[in-house]
Amino acid sequence: MTSSRGVTPVAIIIMGVSGSGKSTLARELSVAMNLPFLEADAFHTPEAVAKMTSGTPLTDDDRWPWLDRLGHAINADVTAHGVAIATCSALKRAYRDRLRQTIAAPVKFVLLEGEREVLARRMSNRPGHYMPPSLLSSQLETLEQPDADEHVLMLDATQTPAMLRDAVLQWVRR
Repeated sequence: MTSSRGVTPVAIIIMGVSGSGKSTLARELSVAMNLPFLEADAFHTPEAVAKMTSGTPLTDDDRWPWLDRLGHAINADVTAHGVAIATCSALKRAYRDRLRQTIAAPVKFVLLEGEREVLARRMSNRPGHYMPPSLLSSQLETLEQPDADEHVLMLDATQTPAMLRDAVLQWVRR
């Protein structure tokens, strides 16, 4: 199946813990591919944002409706543009599976990995962001490394945004 843009439909989801650079990479891909990108944070309810702002980690029950809203929006972008670019922490395999079930096109996940100290420093340098650095440990504990059968591209989050973008573009084109 080929989209109206002449490409095989695909959803590209940039995943990882807070501070890993998901939004930065998604912006880079968005510009390179001349496509919009979906920021998963925009799909949280005000209650979920308030919970995180207060330093309380989300539960699976908080996350399922959020993942469904995001998955439907990604599906709509694939339908509209042939390719969708999105960010999502997607910390557990069950969350990634939920997105795969919701999105009709193939889904390619890109995991940005980084050292705790680097991630904490990045989180501390984001004024106005609701996610406090105190939740980094919870996110790292929740993160389930992708299994080989998930075919996830794993990248070092300390690489430059341009290097990360180019690696993703090469991977997606293969």
